[in-house]
Amino acid sequence: MKEIGGYIEFENFRGKEYHENAIKLNCGRNCLAYLLQVRKITKIALPYFLCNSVSIICKKYNVKIRYYHIDSNFMPLDILLGEEEWIYIVNYYGQLSEENIYDLYLSFEGRVIVDQAQAFFQKPIKNIDTLYTCRKFFGVADGAYLYTNAEVFEIKKQDKSYDRMRFLMGRYEETASEFYDEYVKNNDYFENEEIKIMSKMTENILRGIDYKYIKKRRTENFITLHKMLKNINKLKLNIPEGAFMYPLYIDNGDIVRKKLQKLKVYIPTLWPDVFQLCKQNELEYDMANNILPLPIDQRYGLEEMKYIGSLVKKYACNS
Repeated sequence: MKEIGGYIEFENFRGKEYHENAIKLNCGRNCLAYLLQVRKITKIALPYFLCNSVSIICKKYNVKIRYYHIDSNFMPLDILLGEEEWIYIVNYYGQLSEENIYDLYLSFEGRVIVDQAQAFFQKPIKNIDTLYTCRKFFGVADGAYLYTNAEVFEIKKQDKSYDRMRFLMGRYEETASEFYDEYVKNNDYFENEEIKIMSKMTENILRGIDYKYIKKRRTENFITLHKMLKNINKLKLNIPEGAFMYPLYIDNGDIVRKKLQKLKVYIPTLWPDVFQLCKQNELEYDMANNILPLPIDQRYGLEEMKYIGSLVKKYACNS
């Protein structure tokens, strides 16, 4: 018998998750670990333009890795798969359309894993193994979704996130800098974490989110920045619904990033591992260094977008 009475706990929400029918796991890298096992993958092609969390998982499961290049539209460049080899496709900034992904699925004879970590609101395509992560879009401590038609295996353990949410609660009432170390610690937590079911806390929070509002706000913010910055952006962008960030590619992005940081506008370098994998004259190196992923999430509106856009234009033109 469960406890009855006593003090009231965190509220239960009654809404629906955006990816209600997916397999719910504790993190994106374990969605990949799940697929490596159920698909019995032994060889995989990864993009150079990627963080090392993916290669770490592949090495953990003794999967042979080779790397491929992408072009300026974030599409795979000149790669043919070997026998029984799979390819890992990343939908960078939501710039790959459903048609792009389906064409890749056909050209690689179905041996495709699609990483939608930066395109939460893009629905999966039937029969294509697709993974999503929640922490890049919402204030949760864990959570990922996986779509696959592969045979499902039982996961016995469930994650618990109640003791890893202080950085979220702290940021809500104080400043990000005060809790940044705890945020990093939570990210590092998943490096060696086994495959688990998404925590009850995160699943509950995801049932309480206003997805329609968030999707709309992110799209509007992306459009606002695009109108201000498209003339200096080296990328020819599509406008994704519920965008992750606005990728601004300029020649002096690394310099502008440092200047914005001094004004407490924090622009990450998303793929620092690229600097070890690629040469300075290769596209991926330059993109990792000079693409500014500008924040456009649901916390912000027109005022913040105009402020960010004006700062970027000022420093981009004077650096």
